[in-house]
Parts: sequence; C-alpha cells; structure tokens
Amino acid sequence: MADNVVRISDAQPHPAPRLSERDADILSFERQWWKYAGAKEDAIRALFSMSGTQYYQVLNALIDTEAALAHDPMLVKRLRRMRAARQRGRVTRTWGAETHG
Repeated sequence: MADNVVRISDAQPHPAPRLSERDADILSFERQWWKYAGAKEDAIRALFSMSGTQYYQVLNALIDTEAALAHDPMLVKRLRRMRAARQRGRVTRTWGAETHG
C-alpha cells in the first residue's frame, strides 16, 4: 500500500463541537419549558436574565450551529422546522396582503 494512502481505520473523527453551558441550558429549557409555572417570557427572564427578544435571537443563532445539532438533533431539527413554518406563514401573509390591497 502506498505511504500517502489513508485507510478509513486510520482516520481520526473530528470531535463534535461543544456548546457553552448557557447554550446547553437554552436547549434544555426549550425541550421542557412547558414544565415551568407561568408564562414562558417570565421563565426566560428569570433563568437567563434576558428579554424574550434577546432570548429568541440567541436561540435562532444557536439552532443554526453544528454544536447544537450534535447536542440534541431531534430538538434542533424540530425548532428549525417550526422557524421555517413561521417564516413561510409571514411570507404568505405579506404576499396575500399585497395582492388583495
């Protein structure tokens, strides 16, 4: 076998990117936020010391990362699908308002 050939068994897998503790906590919260008493916005403010707007900006950036996908693939894929559905709904409503106006 040639010296420059890499066998599959010799290849080292790349370690999965790691999430910060805050990012892991955000994903954990999204997985079970309904368990918290009161409104979701109140729980966000109490747990993460940020407004709902800030939280959703962080969450949307987080679910686009490979680290989040590696950490909780089912949750991240569900959150991505939900975001895409909301975006499609906004586009449809905007488009519909322009054609009927």
